[in-house]
Amino acid sequence: MKKKNLLLIISTDNVDSILKFPLLYGGVSIPRGYWKRVHIMFWGASIKVAASKKKIRKEIKQMQKNGVEFSSCIVCAEEYGVVKSLEKIGIRCNHTGELLNKALQNDKLWATLTI
Repeated sequence: MKKKNLLLIISTDNVDSILKFPLLYGGVSIPRGYWKRVHIMFWGASIKVAASKKKIRKEIKQMQKNGVEFSSCIVCAEEYGVVKSLEKIGIRCNHTGELLNKALQNDKLWATLTI
């Protein structure tokens, strides 16, 4: 059985690294047929970047048109005071540990990368 789902976890606040790996690869993965489902999860310092950098926000909106899903750790988003800002661009703020746990425990369906 071939894995069909990709979970990319971003925790870095390095804008260049975010743009050049998880958003670039994640953005082309569904249109090119690499993965059936792509979910990008923001944790820690990356949440501030997603909420504040126009270039990142623009890329997220484009990727959503291709079916890429986004979420953010609600605890971190609340601590940074950016829940509304993230939800405004379609990033779901929730307990991301649930999806992470599911993906880690079911590695037959999910591939997981952390940046």
